[in-house]
Amino acid sequence: MLWINISGILLIALIVWWFWLYKPQEVEVTNNKMVIRIENGVYTPAHIKVKANQSTLLAFIRTDNSPCAATVLIPGLEISEEIALNKETVITLPPLTTGEYPFHCSMQMYRGVIKSE
Repeated sequence: MLWINISGILLIALIVWWFWLYKPQEVEVTNNKMVIRIENGVYTPAHIKVKANQSTLLAFIRTDNSPCAATVLIPGLEISEEIALNKETVITLPPLTTGEYPFHCSMQMYRGVIKSE
């Protein structure tokens, strides 16, 4: 009985850490281009740091067969792009003002953030 209670508490702690406390590392764009892989239900990297007021290329490579992974939306920039399977699809970001720009799939299951500084 004690084992079940301890397991339950550990599982709750893991869920709290994963959904509310875990902060993925930001990856900074170099040479104005970042390659983002779409695989296993996630964008890698998912947290991208770009320079403000500078155009940036995001090259998406999708190896995930899920239909949800086929579209990338950046609502704050009014960008919606179909991503080909096993091919590079490049999205050109305009010069961004300082701020955060979430991006996601059509069902918002795959998520990421572009941070402009």
